[in-house]
This record gives sequence, C-alpha cells and structure tokens, in this order.
Amino acid sequence: MIEMLGLPAASSYAHDIDQVFSVIFWIVGAWFLLAEGVLFYLILRFRKKPGVKAQYITGELKSEKRWITIPHNLILVFDIIILVFAVKVWYAVKQDLPDAPDKRVIRVVAQQWAWTFVDPGADGQLDTPDDIAKVGELHVVVDKIHHFKLESKDVLHSFSVPVFRLKQDVVPGRIITGWFTPTKTGTYDIQCVEICGVGHALMPAKIVIETAEQHAAWVAQNSNLAVASAATR
Repeated sequence: MIEMLGLPAASSYAHDIDQVFSVIFWIVGAWFLLAEGVLFYLILRFRKKPGVKAQYITGELKSEKRWITIPHNLILVFDIIILVFAVKVWYAVKQDLPDAPDKRVIRVVAQQWAWTFVDPGADGQLDTPDDIAKVGELHVVVDKIHHFKLESKDVLHSFSVPVFRLKQDVVPGRIITGWFTPTKTGTYDIQCVEICGVGHALMPAKIVIETAEQHAAWVAQNSNLAVASAATR
C-alpha cells in the first residue's frame, strides 16, 4: 500500500512492514465504516418524530448488552491478528540480527545538524586506516547485509531511511546496532525524524545503493591513498 503511494520498497523487510500497515489499514478502515454506518442508521431510524416518546435505555438487558459485548470481543480478535503480524515483523527487523561472512559494518554518527557515515573501506573492517568518512552521503551495496552502529554526539536524533521502512532513534551515550539489506539500486533520502534543535529541518542526507562493482570503484576513488594522491597533484 505504501509503495502504491509512490514510495518504493528498497530493503529486504520493507514489504513485510508494508504488509503490517496494510493489515492495520483494512481492519481499522472496515470497523470505521461499519461503526459510522451503524451510527447514521440509528440517527435516522430513531430520530425525533411527532407523537413518539423518547425511550430511556439502561443497557442492563442481555439483548442490549450484546450491542457492546459482541463488537468488543470481535475487536479483541482483530487486535490479536494485528499483534501477531506486528510481533513477527518486529522480531525480524529489531531482534534478529542476520549475519553473513561478507556483511559490511558501517558507522552512522548523528550530530546537530548533520550525518557522518563511516565506510569500512577495502579491508571491510571499521576503525582501520582505510575507513572512508563522508558527511551527508552513505554508500551501500545492493543485496548485501549491512550492520550499522548508530551514535550521537549531542542530543536525541532518529535515523530514518523511508525506502527501507527503517526508523531507529539515536541515543546519546549508546551505540545502537541494526541492519538492512538493500534490494534496489538508486539514490534515496535519509532523514532525521526526531526534532533535535533549530536546524532539525536542515539535516537531510542521501543513501546511494550501488552494485558491488560500483561500490568497489567508489571505495578505490575515496580511499585515503587515492585522496592523498589527488591532493599532491
């Protein structure tokens, strides 16, 4: 449903999250229409009429209580259905951290008001001399598992990649680990979706999803050795 509104799904779990939203939308929408239909029916059916006295209904009779108990129990059943869908997706996205020998671990640093992204470079290891740090621009590889480590230098931020259906708060003093697997190449938005000060609206960034070959070329072009060589020319 979200994809139908013009926002593509570009991660392995985006469709699962969309499905939860769709389930909630259709269930809540159906109950809303039913409730409004009953409301307007009762308004018209029992509207004031000349010569007809109003009735005082206490709601104590079983026939009257059924108007509350039956819808209430049905709503509880649908709540359980929503909960089952939501917990399943929550576990897959937030609790289960998939691993792979070739995964890439990146660092995401938030501060007022910019994102800094640290790529592990050619050796695939963070905190080594060939790390590549970029402000406002994150490069990742399509169809590859990425683990990210979120940090904040100052206040509470929130790391959001809409095409991934990803949103994770960034808490000062903590390193929060999450994951994603991009499934579609292209350049998309990264947002901070937690009001973090007067420059909050000026804190956008871009995520560039590349093929393995494109990413390798980007790493070679932006490695410390390549940058140093370009600076001496």
